[in-house]
Amino acid sequence: MRDVAVIGVGCTEFGEHWGTSFRDLFVKAGALALEDAGVTGERLDALYVGNMSAGRFVEQEHIGALIADYAGLATNNTPSTRVEAACASGGLAFRQAVIAVASGMEDVVVAAGVEKMTDVGTGASVDMLASAADREWEGFAGATFPGLYAMIANDYMHRYPLTREQLALVAVKNHENGAKNPIAQFRNRITVDTVLNSSLVADPLRLFDCSPITDGAAAVVVVPLERAREFTDSPVRVLASAQASDTIALHDRRDISTLDASVAAGKRAFTQAGLTHKDIDMLEVHDCFTIAEICAIEDLGFCKKGEAGRLTADGATALGGEIPVNTSGGLKACGHPVGATGIKQIYEIVSQLRGEAGARQVDAEIGMAHNVGGTGATVVVHILGA
Repeated sequence: MRDVAVIGVGCTEFGEHWGTSFRDLFVKAGALALEDAGVTGERLDALYVGNMSAGRFVEQEHIGALIADYAGLATNNTPSTRVEAACASGGLAFRQAVIAVASGMEDVVVAAGVEKMTDVGTGASVDMLASAADREWEGFAGATFPGLYAMIANDYMHRYPLTREQLALVAVKNHENGAKNPIAQFRNRITVDTVLNSSLVADPLRLFDCSPITDGAAAVVVVPLERAREFTDSPVRVLASAQASDTIALHDRRDISTLDASVAAGKRAFTQAGLTHKDIDMLEVHDCFTIAEICAIEDLGFCKKGEAGRLTADGATALGGEIPVNTSGGLKACGHPVGATGIKQIYEIVSQLRGEAGARQVDAEIGMAHNVGGTGATVVVHILGA
């Protein structure tokens, strides 16, 4: 197996792109990544595209071929593969690209993610997202993702010392970071009162505990580490790529307050990289809801169960803290175009490790990305190093 490096990244602004099509979003992100890498389309061996549900959001299937066509790569017969794992589609697309390069099968590969979610009404979008849970045993009973994560939050708060104010501080922190991110959907700062006084969605989760519906795309270029210097003076090495699964239905879990797939994928990533938690300088975790960030910090092993709320309140996860979490603003403030989120996490970590994160820059040489599908049925974890 060959070592792998990221040599280029690109990302659109996240938000409501009423005047931009699904295909145009991807082409823009891909062009930015290729330009950053100094690579032309003719040099690409393959594309892996993370996308959850274009068939329902924009009534378009056969995404791999569509992307190759509108990226100008169909005439080269460049292989293009769609990867789907609900909200972990982007992270899994990156993993497939890494595996392809590491295996020696391919040399210059684009991993990308894209979703166009605002072309349908909110009700339809919520229903589409619910298909990432167990439709028969959860969806048909009326459970949507706010409800499922509210169950996690209620169970957690019953068993562990997490206050409602500490949970709100996750959103406050991520909006503070998002305010410094030029691609973020929400660049407004908020307060604890903003969160606590927002509309109740599913008790105890309120509107500002929830990630938004978003359009956007992101792309990265990966090559063998041994060739990375041919393209860039600042390659970022992929130190680990790990994946784990769990039951798709929340009620079948051993413990609904712990995402066992996060625990397993995190352990596998640390083993691959030969690193410990003290070596990680920053985290991009899957905060689809504020409780999800709390669980992720603990499940990945950065603190004991029940301690993440206190760490957040103490500022340990803020930009200047001991372990900055979601410097991009996370899903909460940066936005959550579900197929693109996992790639955006890689984009953020690469930007930080190259010292290109602007006002949200932290001192980091190693970063970890944590991407979740559903309520934790699929988890992908990557570790990258400068």
